Amino acid sequence: MSFVTIGHRGLMGIEPENTLRSFVRADREGMDRVELDLHLSKDGHLVIMHDTEVDRTTDGQGAIADFTLDELRELDAGDGERIPVFEEVVDAVEAPLQAEIKDVAAARSLAEVLERRDLVDRVEVLSFHDEAIDEIKKLIPRLRTVLVASRYGHDVVDRAKAVGAYMLSLNLRRLTLELVEKAHEADLAVIAWTVNTPDQLKLARGLGLQGVVTDFPEIKRTARYTA
Repeated sequence: MSFVTIGHRGLMGIEPENTLRSFVRADREGMDRVELDLHLSKDGHLVIMHDTEVDRTTDGQGAIADFTLDELRELDAGDGERIPVFEEVVDAVEAPLQAEIKDVAAARSLAEVLERRDLVDRVEVLSFHDEAIDEIKKLIPRLRTVLVASRYGHDVVDRAKAVGAYMLSLNLRRLTLELVEKAHEADLAVIAWTVNTPDQLKLARGLGLQGVVTDFPEIKRTARYTA
């Protein structure tokens, strides 16, 4: 695969994270893929937010799972933006998506939407949780999945292979050339997060990665000249 730049929660360095405004901006800036985070609302909707609680990114308080979608819609998610649902992003942007799920329940709900909307070829599914990836791969075997890890050892390669992931998305600060080479030998692509400076991009290129996750559109433009 060619080197890809992935917009982190849209482009959260310049727009309110995980909002339609952020996703549309990432699409307009030409990001190769757009990453988002999914949780289930109290009434079973796939809503987009990183944390399990609304406190950090909205003017509300409490767990997402305790709110209905209508209640979540009343919250300000930044600059007047509202919390979107997954299908709104699908309709608002043209770029391929990376959808991160947090648990098995979200995996099942997302699988239903991907099949119903014929999105399997457009969406990659990410998770820190092996069991969530395993579940959605069982439901949609041809789906491209990505294992994400922050604190990890070389066993992350075996974990990814065990659940059928084709890619690792890893914390750049812990990444080594030895691990990248081991992943490549196992036919796994490797991307890193979060890459927000030219020096971080240079390191990612030097490690032979297949792409980076970034908060800023400048990384997309800089990547063209760091091959």
